[in-house]
Amino acid sequence: MSQTLLAGLSRTAQPRSMVRRFLALDAVVTGGNGLAYLAASGPLGAFLGVDRGLLLELGAFLTVFAAGVAWLASRTQPPALGVKAVVEANLLWAVLSVVALVAWLEPTTAGTVWTLMQAGTVAGFALLQWTALRAATR
Repeated sequence: MSQTLLAGLSRTAQPRSMVRRFLALDAVVTGGNGLAYLAASGPLGAFLGVDRGLLLELGAFLTVFAAGVAWLASRTQPPALGVKAVVEANLLWAVLSVVALVAWLEPTTAGTVWTLMQAGTVAGFALLQWTALRAATR
């Protein structure tokens, strides 16, 4: 994600708007990922070296999670507890992605790169959301 995009998204006099924007960005990216897993689990599974069934399950989870994050983003003042839950879920996803690579997944090179990039992106969302939430609650 470019610094220009992040600067544009975070530029606001209302810290709550920053929280909402980072939640919305998370919802769009996560939802897109989930829908891609649902729609193309076979080809993506072959390309990434991940079981098609696992991608279908992850796709369903990510789509539902993204809908919840989008709902939070749509609130005028997202509840701090809800934002914290999203941050914690994102951090857990990032950690479990790396653990899965080490413990049980045997992906292709593309799958390894994708999983690490996804973990980094999700950890980045958690950092952005946590930082924005702290600014909004000061």
